[in-house]
Amino acid sequence: MITVTGVVGSSGKYLVTGAPVDVQMHSVLKIVFENKTSGTNLGLLIGTDADFASGTGGIQLSGSGGPGFQFLTITDTHKLSGKIMFIRREVGAADSQFSLTVE
Repeated sequence: MITVTGVVGSSGKYLVTGAPVDVQMHSVLKIVFENKTSGTNLGLLIGTDADFASGTGGIQLSGSGGPGFQFLTITDTHKLSGKIMFIRREVGAADSQFSLTVE
């Protein structure tokens, strides 16, 4: 299990994986995602480098509510293969703290 914490700043996005995910076998991945900043909503997405760069593309794995709400996503790792994972601010303009736990 790994926990990533960070801040989605003025760019409105945060890169979680620096290279595309390389998956050879099917397995279950459990992800818990939490936005820690009131007045903002975040999305946890997978997609291409171009999706991340544009700030508009990607496939949403999870959304976020306000602080204190943790959302569980259970997915097959094969769906992530060849894609990068990133977080994008969907609502609000303030810097947004988040926590992402992957097991």
